[in-house]
Amino acid sequence: MFYILSKLLYFLVVPFNWVVILFFMSVFTKNKRLKKKLWISIVALVAIFSNPYIFYKALNAWQINKAELQPNKQYQAGIILGGLSGFDRKGNSYFNEAGDRFIQTLKLYNQGTIKKIVVSGGGGLYSKNELVEGDLLKEEFLKNKVKHEDLIIENKSRSTYENAIFTKRILDSLHMNDTMVLISSASHLRRSKMVFKNAGFKTVAYPCDFEFVDLFYTPLHYIWPNLNAFNGWAKLIKEIVGTAMYSLTGKA
Repeated sequence: MFYILSKLLYFLVVPFNWVVILFFMSVFTKNKRLKKKLWISIVALVAIFSNPYIFYKALNAWQINKAELQPNKQYQAGIILGGLSGFDRKGNSYFNEAGDRFIQTLKLYNQGTIKKIVVSGGGGLYSKNELVEGDLLKEEFLKNKVKHEDLIIENKSRSTYENAIFTKRILDSLHMNDTMVLISSASHLRRSKMVFKNAGFKTVAYPCDFEFVDLFYTPLHYIWPNLNAFNGWAKLIKEIVGTAMYSLTGKA
């Protein structure tokens, strides 16, 4: 039920969906005054949520922009969260836009910053594929010279909450309770850190696949609409709402 309610809530808080709903309301209403107000609202929403400068400022305030690693310290393990890869209908594997998580984890391992790699990722809530992300990433790490004994795989989780709970069970059974490096997208780490802390982990954040870096803004960033910002807002609001729901339900 939690998953269904969260998906419904995500749909309701996405700005592009507001525009679509208001558009259809304006089409079907016969009240001219209401129609005018609806169109004013549509124009205002498009102007605000298609503005790159506004979006980047909001994203920069939310995402974790700097790794929390201590200089010259070696950590017991790095935990890489799933969501960076998947399978097509034919079972072919691929990395998505979050593939930088894999690159950064491999770099930390090769540099000796982390001794072991903990992969946490299952098949997803609605996956009909028997293949799961944890197993895919295991094979990819092995192909890139990571030692088999340095890989710990959790392949049942379907959400950030389950990432934390299932990984905790495995690491507790291995008596691994030192501070871990938590590796995920910069915009996802704020929620992830809260969930893992609630599950009993001590972690330091290692952000990657940044959607925003501090750029020099040109006048176009202030005045020129960019519809890609709508997609960015959808992801950002999903993180904010997800964090709020996890906090309210005691999961973070």
